[in-house]
Amino acid sequence: MIEPQVRETSAEDLLKTAARWLDEGRQVALATVIKTWGSSPRQAGSIMIIDQNMTMLGSVSGGCIEGAVIQEALEIMDHGKAGILEFGVDDEQAWDVGLACGGTIQVYVERLEAA
Repeated sequence: MIEPQVRETSAEDLLKTAARWLDEGRQVALATVIKTWGSSPRQAGSIMIIDQNMTMLGSVSGGCIEGAVIQEALEIMDHGKAGILEFGVDDEQAWDVGLACGGTIQVYVERLEAA
């Protein structure tokens, strides 16, 4: 399991870092929360950047979802085709794990290209 290190960083700073990584010759993917419903730790518009070495900054969930997003980002960096990931917990499952309600999150993952 990948243990992401989350630091609160502005979207602008994350995008500047992504541009710098591209300038350094790294492959870079951008993951963006595009839709949430119910309980969600991050709001729509939250982003995370990932490079080919699984270095990541930002956050799209603050939990185990990020490991799956990183794996998808690695694949997208290889083949270039962007994708949407959807994760969810229904209300019954949420209650079983101690949450008040369930929720769904959609994350768009794309490969970034140098300008």
